[in-house]
Amino acid sequence: MSNRKHLAGFILKAVESLTDETSRYQWGHMSQCNVGHLVQAITGMKDTEIIESVDEQLIEWTDYASGLCPVTHNKIDDIFDTLRQYGFQSQDVIHLENLSDRKVLQNLPGGFRYLRRNHKDDVIAYMESLADLLSKAA
Repeated sequence: MSNRKHLAGFILKAVESLTDETSRYQWGHMSQCNVGHLVQAITGMKDTEIIESVDEQLIEWTDYASGLCPVTHNKIDDIFDTLRQYGFQSQDVIHLENLSDRKVLQNLPGGFRYLRRNHKDDVIAYMESLADLLSKAA
């Protein structure tokens, strides 16, 4: 199975988590946000483990992905290495956090529209569209 198919599967697993009534979603929380749910799906880490991996510095995933945080050789670096292993690059993290990849937005049912980054239903729609694109490309 290709990395894209694996990644699409992980994204759908994150969607499943987001649709679970017991799942917590907070855009401003490193482990309960858009990327946090995907990281949990890919790594199997619990939300508390993600928080520990950023050394209690609750900044945004975008900050790490943009290189604003120096390479620390901490668990956060391992998380990014794992994401890259499945073809999910730093720019993809930024797009997921902000729901901003135009290709994904153009692939939404009903066509292109902007989504709100801190609304769970919009996050789910974005992730489903992204998984669909990855499956088509694999």
